[in-house]
Amino acid sequence: MIPALVVFVYLAVVLYVGIFAFRKEGAGKEDFFLANRSLGTFVFLLSLFGSNMTSFAILGSSGLSFRQGIGVYGLMASISGLVIPTSIFLIGTRLWAIGKRLGHITQVQILRDRFEMGHIGTLIFILQAVMLVPYIIIGVMGGGETLEGVSNGFVPYWLGGGIVALVVMSYVFFGGMRGTAWVNTLQTIMFLVFGSIAFIVVARGMGGLEATVSRLVDSHDAASKVAATLPADAVATPLNSPRLSDGALLTRDRIPFWYFVSYALIPLSSIMFPHIAIFCLTAKKLASFKKTIILYPLCIMVVWLPAVFLGAIAGGQPKIVMDVAMRSDEITQVLADRGGPVKMPAVQKRALSQNEPQLSSATAPAATAPTTVPATAPAPTPAVPQFESRFMQTLMQSKDPAAKAVALDIAAGSLTKPEELAQRLEKVKDAKLKPELRRLANTNADGVMLDMLSLFAPTLLAGVLGAAIMACVMASDSQILALSTMWAEDIFAYYGGKQRFGEAAQVWSARAFVVFATIVSYAVAITVHTYANIFEIAIQFAFSGYASLAPIMIGALFWKRGTKWGVLASTLWVAACLVGFAMLQAYSPLPKGPPGSIEPLWKIGDTVIFMREATRVSFTEARLLLVVPMFAGSALLMWLVSLATTPPSAPTIARYFSDKHSDTAASA
Repeated sequence: MIPALVVFVYLAVVLYVGIFAFRKEGAGKEDFFLANRSLGTFVFLLSLFGSNMTSFAILGSSGLSFRQGIGVYGLMASISGLVIPTSIFLIGTRLWAIGKRLGHITQVQILRDRFEMGHIGTLIFILQAVMLVPYIIIGVMGGGETLEGVSNGFVPYWLGGGIVALVVMSYVFFGGMRGTAWVNTLQTIMFLVFGSIAFIVVARGMGGLEATVSRLVDSHDAASKVAATLPADAVATPLNSPRLSDGALLTRDRIPFWYFVSYALIPLSSIMFPHIAIFCLTAKKLASFKKTIILYPLCIMVVWLPAVFLGAIAGGQPKIVMDVAMRSDEITQVLADRGGPVKMPAVQKRALSQNEPQLSSATAPAATAPTTVPATAPAPTPAVPQFESRFMQTLMQSKDPAAKAVALDIAAGSLTKPEELAQRLEKVKDAKLKPELRRLANTNADGVMLDMLSLFAPTLLAGVLGAAIMACVMASDSQILALSTMWAEDIFAYYGGKQRFGEAAQVWSARAFVVFATIVSYAVAITVHTYANIFEIAIQFAFSGYASLAPIMIGALFWKRGTKWGVLASTLWVAACLVGFAMLQAYSPLPKGPPGSIEPLWKIGDTVIFMREATRVSFTEARLLLVVPMFAGSALLMWLVSLATTPPSAPTIARYFSDKHSDTAASA
């Protein structure tokens, strides 16, 4: 409990900072929503960066690199270090200037004014809110994962997630943007500093940095040899790249070009996230953006490099692989179900155990089975039990009697604890067990960073580092505040609530929405935890959807010819894609082959449109992310429909594009 107690102390400090330390009594909506547009350069940089670095940056990135290798850094961190600062420079500065000059607080307000639209803005609010909830869910999931991990399971996932959700809800409810900004500043300092410390401590615990890097190289070479022996249908075969599979980790020479390009679209979501856009409106001066744009890539490197590197190293550590595998949902279910349904009579199970002297006596038949076999009856023919669990099937099909003993002891109910199972499996001599354990670990890889801390860091330091990870996880505060701000401005005020009930009621409606959003997010996080991982939720839904809305904002700020009908067409396209792809992924059959198998899901003639992978649906044989068709369709519809419809009035165009309304004048 010591690491968990350290995290609890940190949560108490965060709660104090958010609620009391920087709250102004009697502040109006400008202070609650935007901190009176007064954040200085230091707080602006750290709060902006911190709000964009949620649990996917630590837990998700380390989990993905555990599964796929060091190439994850190039896919996400390197390209983010280029795209995000560029988008802040091109779009964020214009948002700040327009918002300060015209008094706008949210993206929807800007779009409504720029395109002279009303209810279309409400549709955009609904879509943004639906997409932002998964991002908030990621934070709750990360909080549950962190507290469960640092306490070694003493604090269960549901309780950890609930505690984090309650703390975040409390300081956002009372402190608003000012409290959130200062909490984000504190949290960003935490995970910037302690990320490097975690890297050094864990590497030393594994035997030193040089030794861990050597093992990483060796595991890469071994994986390459394994991949070379796999059958063609067991691996992905992009049209323009070497084969990829669970046995061939991602490295620079194995990342397909267009696969990499599809990931480059994901960071466009950053500037389209409501919380990032709103943070851009809080800067006191335009000069605050200069240092932010320069330092942002360095901050990304400091956070992502240790997480990705440690995740990749962990993949070559048998002890870590075993520990993560033992916490997988499949192992938990197998132990809870005592091996799952067994398609074999109890008398055959007894005969099998009698023919294997090495098997444990715990495999005796169940109480309902006959206690004796008549002497005149022929001896039953031993048979291999058929379990529904692939893990159990692997054990029973092994030539090592110790593996079969483990399976039968699980089925008999005498082996129910993951720790005991791990000890028994360490004695099994079967080459097939290692890839099976790796498969199980891959399904639970989001917790690998926490697992390394518990194994290799001293107890007290593990708690401090766990608090640093919690700091990254708790960035969901910005999303909750953004969602409540959008509700108060784009719905409550727009439809007459502020005019009828006053500004104070508008702020309290935002606070009420904070409570509502937190409760919904927690309920969903508890539900999806059993079958979804942090990174895939973020990539497939929240990030992809917001990245695909970027053409709308680009059109609003840089294209005079854009119209509200183009905005509507793009919005409906993104919404339809999200629903369609979610259903496609939920109901399409998984690949039937061995690990790494990828099968065509939908073809038009000989052209593959969608591929089905173990964790997601991809686009074409090149395995592009689904953001590619979403973004391309959104941009095309915005362009074509706008050209075919009437643009906004001349005064509106002049207000946004005329020289006399130069954005730089707003810096005064």
